Amino acid sequence: MQYEEVIKDRRSARGYLDKPVPKEVLEEVIELATRAPSSMNTQPWHFHIVTGNALDNIRKENTKRNVEGVPPSREIRPPLGYEGVHRERQIEIAIQLFKEMGIERDDKEARTDWVLRGFRQFDAPIAVIVTFDKTLQDEDISKFDCGAVVNGLVNAGWSKGLGSVINSQGIMQSPVVREHAKIPDDEVIMICVAMGYPDNSFPANKVVSKRRPVSEVATFIGFDC
Repeated sequence: MQYEEVIKDRRSARGYLDKPVPKEVLEEVIELATRAPSSMNTQPWHFHIVTGNALDNIRKENTKRNVEGVPPSREIRPPLGYEGVHRERQIEIAIQLFKEMGIERDDKEARTDWVLRGFRQFDAPIAVIVTFDKTLQDEDISKFDCGAVVNGLVNAGWSKGLGSVINSQGIMQSPVVREHAKIPDDEVIMICVAMGYPDNSFPANKVVSKRRPVSEVATFIGFDC
């Protein structure tokens, strides 16, 4: 795949084939992802790639605790709630997804099932838990660096035929993730990425989120035209 093809074709995958991902492929993906830039080459990130029984245990306990009303315990600050255009974009993608999935506005059971899929890492065969060094917890640049490497991760995966979705629901109960993914005490859990071979028959996988045009996001200063 050419770089432009990867960037323009990639979409979030929320349904996966029941097909294992070879460790060798994941190693290739991680190697590509870690070419991401970082502040002064600090490379603060770590990847914990989880599958099998360990991932099943995370799914089960994460879901159980959330359903029972255990308060979320992410290790980074969560969003405070979106408003204005940010909320509008959030609603827009939800409408696209629910339309493809055939979930009606008043279908509480189907909506709840959709939320539970997020708690289960969308039933993907692989969950990549991205962490960073705890010594950097009180500054922001390491989190920026983790964003860069996660972007590299999802694009590298796509280039190898793997779909993924960045999923904060999968780490809402961080003690569960920390236990079963064997996260060391000197690392902070940043985010989870569900990954696997996408199921092209899964309706939500057809959704391509809309992007703002260059004219709306970029301001050019000092150019002749």
